[in-house]
Amino acid sequence: MYRYQAVIFDLDGTLLDTLEDLKDSVNAALSAYGCRERSLEEVRNFVGNGIRNLMIRAVEGGSGHPEFENIFQYFKDDYKKNCKNKTKPYPGILKVLKELKDEGIKLAMVSNKADFAVKELNLYYFKDLDMLAAGEKEGVRRKPAPDGVFQILKELQVEKDQVVYVGDSDVDIQTAKNADIPCISVLWGFREKQFLINQGGTVFAETPEELLNLLKD
Repeated sequence: MYRYQAVIFDLDGTLLDTLEDLKDSVNAALSAYGCRERSLEEVRNFVGNGIRNLMIRAVEGGSGHPEFENIFQYFKDDYKKNCKNKTKPYPGILKVLKELKDEGIKLAMVSNKADFAVKELNLYYFKDLDMLAAGEKEGVRRKPAPDGVFQILKELQVEKDQVVYVGDSDVDIQTAKNADIPCISVLWGFREKQFLINQGGTVFAETPEELLNLLKD
C-alpha cells in the first residue's frame, strides 16, 4: 500500500537529466554575443530558480550586461528547438512512474522551467502516464513559492495531507515547506546530499527504487 494519493515531482534533476541540453543552449546564446561559455558543472550550479536566473548567473555582468535581454531571448529560442537533443529520463524513473500510475497514484510535476518547455517535455517523455504539468508562467510565482503546487493540488482534487513532493534541490525543499507538505530529496540530481542536509532536507532517496519504497507504508 502507498502512503499518498498523489506525488508531485520536480522535473530537471529529478525526472529528467536536462543538463546537457541546458548547457548547449546557454553556450549557444553566450557564444552568439561574444560571452565566455560555461562548463557543465557551472550550469549545474546555476539551475533551479528559473531560466531567467539561469542566464543572469551565466552571463558575465548578469542582467546588467547591455545585451542581456537579447542573450536571454536567444537562449529561449534555442532551447525551445533543442530541449530534447540529449535530455533523457534518469535510469529507473519511468518504471517507478508506471508502477505508481498502475496503483492509482495521481502524478504531477511542478518546475521553474518555462511552462512551454515543461508541457512539451511532459508530452514527449511521459505521454502515457497522465501527468499534470506546471511550469513558470505569468501570474504564478515560481518555486519556492507554493503557487504551482497549490494549482496542481486543485487540479488533482487532492488535499495537502494526501500528497508528497519529490525533488533534488534546496528550492524543492523550501517549496514543500512553503506548501506545508512532506518532501523527499533525490540524490541522483543536481545537488549533493550534504548541501541538501544543510538546506533542511531530512528524507533522501539514492535510487528510484529506494524512492518507491519510501512512498509505501
